[in-house]
Amino acid sequence: QVQLVESGGGLVQPGGSLRLSCVASRSTTNIVIMAWYRQAPGKQRELVASIGSGGRTNYADSAKGRFTISRDYAKKTVSLQMNNLQPEDTAVYYCYATTPFTYWGQGTQVTVSS
Repeated sequence: QVQLVESGGGLVQPGGSLRLSCVASRSTTNIVIMAWYRQAPGKQRELVASIGSGGRTNYADSAKGRFTISRDYAKKTVSLQMNNLQPEDTAVYYCYATTPFTYWGQGTQVTVSS
């Protein structure tokens, strides 16, 4: 069992930055993939970025060039640095992990608005 707790969401103006963090309740060494998903009102949950145990990353087209996912095994965290945020990035962002059992965090709200 793994509990995931996100933090770092908030309100930011267009063009601004936020860094989301997700802390796991135990070692993440056997977690195959950690990722960030998001869900905007009225839309399906979608993958934003993922990182495998070997460090391989994958980004949604909307995130490429603006977002960076990283993983720290010692701190049991996965982070998402988001730059040049736009109103269409407004969503609840969820941390995800698979061992291959899947786990989700409770979500953190990101609102991009002037």
